[in-house]
Order: sequence, then C-alpha cells, then structure tokens
Amino acid sequence: MKKKNWDTGTLSLENLKAKPVRTACLVIVVAVLAFTLFGGALLALNLRQGLATMTKRFGADMMVVPQGAGEKAQSVLLNGGSGYFYFDAGVADRIASTEGIVCASPQFFLASLSTECCDEAVQLIAYDPATDFVVQPWIAEKHSDAVGDGQVVVGSKISLRPNGTIKLFNYEYPVAAQLSGSASGLDTSIFMTMHTMQRLIDRAHAEKYHFLADQYGDHTISAVLVKADPSKNTSVLAYTIRRENEGVEVLVSQGIFLRISETLSGLVQYIRIFSVALWVLAVIVLAAVFSGTIHERKKEFALLRILGATRKKLVGMVLSESSLAGIAGAFIGILLASLMVFPFSTLISERLELPYLDAPLLNSIPLVLGSLLLSALVGPVASFYSALRISSAETYFTMREGE
Repeated sequence: MKKKNWDTGTLSLENLKAKPVRTACLVIVVAVLAFTLFGGALLALNLRQGLATMTKRFGADMMVVPQGAGEKAQSVLLNGGSGYFYFDAGVADRIASTEGIVCASPQFFLASLSTECCDEAVQLIAYDPATDFVVQPWIAEKHSDAVGDGQVVVGSKISLRPNGTIKLFNYEYPVAAQLSGSASGLDTSIFMTMHTMQRLIDRAHAEKYHFLADQYGDHTISAVLVKADPSKNTSVLAYTIRRENEGVEVLVSQGIFLRISETLSGLVQYIRIFSVALWVLAVIVLAAVFSGTIHERKKEFALLRILGATRKKLVGMVLSESSLAGIAGAFIGILLASLMVFPFSTLISERLELPYLDAPLLNSIPLVLGSLLLSALVGPVASFYSALRISSAETYFTMREGE
C-alpha cells in the first residue's frame, strides 16, 4: 500500500474538506470581495473607455442647434433619444464665415418613431459629404469607398436584414457599412447623405407619411457641427455665434464631456472607496472567524506538535488553509462578476445613462490578476496573527486545558 505524502498543502486541503460549513463561509466572504473588486474595476474601465471613444467620435468643438433644443440634441448624442428640431439652412454658411471657425457642417435629423414603417424606431441623421468632418472619418474605418446615393450607414446596435438592407418607411435601403461602437446614442442611429435623406422623405410622402420638418420647407437643417481654430477660445466663439445668429443655442463639446467626466469620476471614486472598505471589512470578518476556529483547534495543533510538527509547519498549515479558501473564493467571485457584466453590458449602459463601452479583452487581464491577488491575500492577512499565536502556545499546558 502506497503511503500518502501528507505535506502542508495536502493536510490543509483535508482540513478544509473536514469542515465544509466553515470552509464555505470563508469562500463566500472572499467571493463577495472578489465580485466587488473585479466587477467595480471592470465597470470603471468600461466607463473610461466609453467616454474616451465618445469624445473621439464626436469630433466637433461645438454643436449649434435651434434655441431651446439643447437638451434634445444632447439626448440624441448621449442616449440615442429621438430629436427633431429645425432652423434655416443659411445658418451653416454664416457660421462657416465666422472668424476662428475652421469648418461648419450641417446635419439634418429625422426621427422614425414607429416600428410599423421601419425595421426599428431609430434616429435618422443626414450629413453633407462636402463639409462633413465627423461621420465620414468614422465610416472610413469600415468602408473605404464613398457612400453612394440611396445607401445608408448604420450604428453598431442596429440590426440588419439577412440581405444586408434595412427597411425605412416601407422601402429597403442597402447598408454600405455598420459602424464600430461609439458608446453614445449614435450607435442606434442611421446615417445617410443629404441627397439620400431627400429621396427617403419623398418616398415616405408617397406612402402617406408626414413629418414635422415638412412645415419648414426644403431649406432646413437640425444642427451645425463646428470645428474651431485650436488657437481660439471656444467659449468666446460660442458667444460670437449666438450674438451673430438669432435663435440659436451653442453646445460646447468640452463642457458636455467635462460634466460627463465629473459624473464618471465621482462614480469611479465611489467604487474605489467601497472596494477598499469591503476589503478591510473582509479582513476583520475573516480574522474573527480564524480567531474562533484556531481557539477551537488548540488541542489539534498541540497533538501535531507532539507528533513532531514544527511551529513553522503549523503556521504554514494555517496560512495554506486560508490561502486555498481565498483563491477558491477569488475565482468564484471573478467568474460571477464576469457573468454579470459581460453579457449585460447593453443593459448596464442604459441604466447608468453614461458612455459605456466594453474595453478590449486584453485590457481586462490586469484587472483579473489584480482582483485575484487582492482577494486571495485577504485570507493569509486575516489569519496571520492567529497562526502566530497558536504556534507560540506551550504544548503541555494546551493539552492539560479543561482537565
């Protein structure tokens, strides 16, 4: 019969198996900690990724909209809300001629409010290829050729038909490209040239559909995206645009993203504070648990000393038990956090109402390793004092206790 090698690791594992309730409690505490650490860190990473991507995709220094339409415009940009507001197209030319403005490009918004006419209720956005500096660079990442008349480009969250088209107002339009995610409302939007938009409206009219824009005539737009001279102060330029163009509202992108960044920073800071507090609490709870269990096991350790176990081996056995429980709990917590965050990223994004975009998987590896290390360390840290205390106890007096 082969003799078992009862090394420290094997003995620790057998001890954990012998006390399943105690072991389960230790694992659960660490699992909760790992779930919070990894889940919180992953959320913070995805929020930062979302903000950086959205800032890059927007690409404009200012957005000029009709007076009173600022909130609707921000809703279209940030949350994918439907927006339809209009003013005279001549505003774009006047803004473009303003000193300090490098480029001004008009956009036209048309909302599809019902799924009866279209595959999805979406925001339709028309851009001017001659002046656009925001949409076309984004399209170029997925589609090298120019978007032709009658073609559309869809956001990352738009579902296509199997034949690569999408139905809008009872007419199928070929999709030239599907854009990469932007962590903004633009992911649920459909883009097309001004000419294609006019054809779409004409076809919709033939199908007896009518729009709010009809009452404004043909020469209307919804917004003007502005690129300013880097040497100019955008706040001063915004004031100049408002002064020279009656009935307009100017949204400075720096201000919009600064407010989002402040909100995001506050949330991330809260996650960090909560994680630190939970780590300290876990150490305290586990220290109390180990203190109680070590007290109950005094005679067990004294017997091991009599059988020849060194003080160092006793300390190693206790630390090994806590480490094994910590590692198991850390893996379980990280796995549960992954199952909660990755599959439900869309729902999380909608609930947070903040830019949220899944970071590349490679960027998640340091978070996994860091969460695993911090969670696994909780057990040894919490049990270290109790291990030293039991190893220093006198064997003779421990065995005589209770007589």
